[in-house]
Amino acid sequence: MSRLAASRVEREVDRGQPRSDQRPLAERPSAAQRLLLSAPVRVLITGITGFAGSHLAEHILAEHPDAAVYGTYRWRSRMDSLEDLARRKVLDVVEGRYSTGPEIRDTDARRGRVLLLHCELTDAGAVEKLIAAVQPQRIFHLAAQSFVQSSFDEPASTIDINVRSQVNLLEAVRRHDADQTRIQIAGSSEEYGLVMPDEVPMKETNPLRPLSPYAVSKVAQDKLAWQYFKSYGMHLVVTRGFNHTGPRHGTVLAPSSFSRQLAEIEAGLREPVIHVGDLTTKRDWTDVRDTVRAYWAALERGEPGEAYNVGSGRTWTIRETLDMILAHSRVKVRVQEDPARLRPSDVPILWADVSKFRRATGWEPRIPLEKTLGDLLDDWRRRVNRSKLLDLAQSPGQVAVGRE
Repeated sequence: MSRLAASRVEREVDRGQPRSDQRPLAERPSAAQRLLLSAPVRVLITGITGFAGSHLAEHILAEHPDAAVYGTYRWRSRMDSLEDLARRKVLDVVEGRYSTGPEIRDTDARRGRVLLLHCELTDAGAVEKLIAAVQPQRIFHLAAQSFVQSSFDEPASTIDINVRSQVNLLEAVRRHDADQTRIQIAGSSEEYGLVMPDEVPMKETNPLRPLSPYAVSKVAQDKLAWQYFKSYGMHLVVTRGFNHTGPRHGTVLAPSSFSRQLAEIEAGLREPVIHVGDLTTKRDWTDVRDTVRAYWAALERGEPGEAYNVGSGRTWTIRETLDMILAHSRVKVRVQEDPARLRPSDVPILWADVSKFRRATGWEPRIPLEKTLGDLLDDWRRRVNRSKLLDLAQSPGQVAVGRE
């Protein structure tokens, strides 16, 4: 038995979970998958320095310790999300140029570790070099301009970044040994956009009526994946992820914004007022730690050329998520609507029908939303308190230096 298989069995026994041969049929790997997973695999994560990317890297190292993980970063990338990996001393960074020689893909030396390589994904030459150097067998394409509100302010930039980056990636893989590479494209529930009352929960067959430049860019990425699958036979799977949150989330989505505001109020850094946008919209929430499990399952058990909804299969209003967070509050606060937080157009409901994905992979979310939001708030408390301590420790006249 390989180290990978043995460690998986040990973890299943420790957690009281059934062994692989006792799992539901949809969850069991095929003979070909077992053979592939018994050998070290090179995995590339674009956007690894981001929220979901960092959690995906941790999931892969925990569940597939023989994998060698590679990630892309830019000179202005924040590294905060990778601090846990750095503390565990499994994170390496190549600053500047790197070789395309065999040493960089020495899987025996790199197994169980993460290597960051500098790459601007909108630069075709840089992406070509990246693929030539790593020659990945799995690619999780998460990098994107993913802020819906920002896409209204910078529509051309959003579409250019998201579409051109994916074209560069797919072209580079196509010119190399594409038969050996499986690629997951991180789509979005925002692709569905305007949803009629009789169209929920939303199936993958729902019409795509995007309501933001970001959503338009994701529809383009989704259709590019289909085109490259049909034209070149590449193994591409699209996950249309519904809203996910959890520790390390930025303030782009409402629950994280609420949590940060509450943590700052508790720390005495702002008035006891939480500013909100539209609290009536309904969203399908999943913990990010469950979402990244779904990404891996999509490439191992999903069908190439298919798009899959990834979500919990139920909805909560934004008001309900705010109430869950305020239930953990240590201070009394009031809620105030902020017109600046209202979008020019918004999607009233995002509710996933995830039956297709569950049939294909056996995946189901495990972490309840109440725990997710509690963990998110605690994470913001730690971040706010750490920032406060750093500010207090900084002497007059000193300037904090760090990566952008």
